Amino acid sequence: MRSGSMVVEKHYKMAKPASLFSACLLCLAGTACATTVVTPLAVSVNVTLATARNNIESDWTSIYYSKKPLVLGNDGGAASGGIRAWDLDSAPPLQQIKHLTPGRTKLVTTVYNVGKRDLVVTIAQPDSVIRVYDLPAFVEIQSARFKVLGDWSALCAWKSQTHNQYFYLLGKRVGIQFLLRENTGKPEILKVKSFLLPFEAEGCAVSEARSVLYISGGDTKDVYSTPLSESTGASVVAKAFVAPDDVTGLTVYYGQKPEQELLLVTLENEIAVYKQTPTFRRIGSIKLEGLEDIEIQGPSIYQASSRRYPGGQLFFALESDAGAGYGLIGLKEPLARLDAKLNTNYDPRGASHSGGERICDRCSNSGYCREGSPRAPNSCECFHGFTGARCEKFTCTSNCSNHGHCAGPDTCSCNPGWGGLHCSFLVVEADHETTANGADGDDPAIWIAPGTDKSLSRIITTTKAGDTTGLGVFDLSGNLLQTIASKEPNNVDVIYDFDLGSRTVDLAFAACRQDDTLCFFEITPNGTLTTIPGGSHPVVDDFSVYGSCVYRSPTTKKQYLFVNEKSARYLQYELTADQNGTLVTTLVRKFVGGSGGQVEGCVADEDNQWIFIGEEPSALWRYPAEPDSTEAGVAIARVGDGHLHADVEGVTLVYGSSQDKGLLLVSCQGVSGYNIYRRASPHEYMGTFSIAASKDGRIDAVSNTDGITAVASALGQQYPHGLLVVHDDANELSGGGTSAEASFKLVSLEKILGAEGLAEWNLLGEVDAAWDPRG
Repeated sequence: MRSGSMVVEKHYKMAKPASLFSACLLCLAGTACATTVVTPLAVSVNVTLATARNNIESDWTSIYYSKKPLVLGNDGGAASGGIRAWDLDSAPPLQQIKHLTPGRTKLVTTVYNVGKRDLVVTIAQPDSVIRVYDLPAFVEIQSARFKVLGDWSALCAWKSQTHNQYFYLLGKRVGIQFLLRENTGKPEILKVKSFLLPFEAEGCAVSEARSVLYISGGDTKDVYSTPLSESTGASVVAKAFVAPDDVTGLTVYYGQKPEQELLLVTLENEIAVYKQTPTFRRIGSIKLEGLEDIEIQGPSIYQASSRRYPGGQLFFALESDAGAGYGLIGLKEPLARLDAKLNTNYDPRGASHSGGERICDRCSNSGYCREGSPRAPNSCECFHGFTGARCEKFTCTSNCSNHGHCAGPDTCSCNPGWGGLHCSFLVVEADHETTANGADGDDPAIWIAPGTDKSLSRIITTTKAGDTTGLGVFDLSGNLLQTIASKEPNNVDVIYDFDLGSRTVDLAFAACRQDDTLCFFEITPNGTLTTIPGGSHPVVDDFSVYGSCVYRSPTTKKQYLFVNEKSARYLQYELTADQNGTLVTTLVRKFVGGSGGQVEGCVADEDNQWIFIGEEPSALWRYPAEPDSTEAGVAIARVGDGHLHADVEGVTLVYGSSQDKGLLLVSCQGVSGYNIYRRASPHEYMGTFSIAASKDGRIDAVSNTDGITAVASALGQQYPHGLLVVHDDANELSGGGTSAEASFKLVSLEKILGAEGLAEWNLLGEVDAAWDPRG
């Protein structure tokens, strides 16, 4: 049956036994007691394109309720970034009224009545700074800025029964609860507590009626929940239910009564609708049609009546064949079809609630007051960064690592040359950055030139997304010399002195994601890339390539290739050439790396016959590299051990003069830092560094690095002890915003390893400036 743009696809199905008597017999026998099997109803609705500009990289939406209601959305595009706002009452495509550009952004939410102000909260990815804007003027309140390093993927607000305003920032296996309040006439942010998640958050939603935070993870069907309370005690996160498909977002539809509340769970192209009675029950689904290849996420609801949508609207970030941007549907008909009670009188500002004031003077307004006598010991629960019997003192993690002083609640003022988490990161500046090139890069490689003039060496980078995917070649000052097309190469590595039979060549190898192939290019003696016979090889069926690296056996001299997919499956291929000089690949080994979490970066230690792999959410692992080995993997560092932070992305090895010398460098994407470990077992942790903006403003800071590479070889006067090259996720422009094209930063290894803060380790003595990969 069709009604407007909506189609009822399924009805309740009834499965009945032959007679009531037979049903009773079955029930008594314990084989079947139910006489009805119910399939949830599904209705179809055509999507309306909400925004005229349909090329916005969007993940998240939020609604602002006011006399002139607005829909807000993030802009994750490198060229613009920030957040956008549209007039909700305008006819689609909605009229854009504001575009703020603090940098590429993923998250945005609205809060109400904070000192009689309505506010929007967002966090920019390049600098990890939470920003607060006054609504509806969209003027930033700079005193409320709060920096929190991490890779954040979900943001939800909660107004407690005592009218305290909180928001939750969620990311890779960690969540943080913040308090947003007015202090001396201006909003301020305080960190209340952090808590662990058993997954990487992808979406969240708050039920204020039930005081529950719902959370979904990436690439999973599981939906979790945790009770919300004004307490610094540990938050317990438990699985609530399993959705029918991978969850891409969550939002709550508030009922007139708590039992009428709905949880809307967005999947790829439909919305599963749940009631909690008392367990979660799916009452139906809303399937989205009208566009091809629909993918939605980051939903939000406007629960008020308008001329075009008297039953309210559901907004979401949208990708389809029509482009990327935002979409909407009306809610009146689909919810009525699902027999859900409409509520268009929802007011997020809420009515007055009863309840005691948990944040009190006797705890210096920096903690919660416990019930009982105010004179009792431990009568205060202090917020994160506060201490003392009355929460009257500041405290900082690890005493700012003895590289600074505590200037506020867990806020360090770092000594020159130090920064990052609690002043624990050595801070260096890049020497050069590459010419901006390509939409999105990842793991680079350094090709060391033959002969005596190593300053002629080249940097090879990847462009893994956009209209012009392929490889770029740069000189050691970052100047672009060449681009060559390839099918979404993700990581690139160099193979030296490969025997083609009639000649010996250097090769650039990459895993190409567009067609799941192993891709090869010849590197000519002057560092130019060119095609080569047998330059593309498919992998096995049902395998989606992701990361890759190379290994040459010191015992057999055979050349091997490793390629992985996100599921942590690894394939090891042998690379040879036939009599005509055409490349040939042969599968020799399969294994699952790490604990089964997403993997990407890897690097081989050819002297010790190891391969190091990064399991993004969990650990850094070491495996044997020889194809006939059955030795188990060893976790040499784990996320949460005090040094390693998610995502574990790029991994590179800097060789020393012997097998027990050299260093392993690892990119911790979420904190924009790089860990240094000894190459030799047990791979002792030596320190962490980050790359800041240059003092002259010529080169921007590095954020959220994916791939890295380094060599210790002396590469001319600029790099006498070698070179580090890192991907920069947000190539910030000097005038504000971020470039649409990626860049890589170049740093002299001497600047890092010879820094005063690492002098006790004599790390320059660990590496070999005479190392020659052709030796």
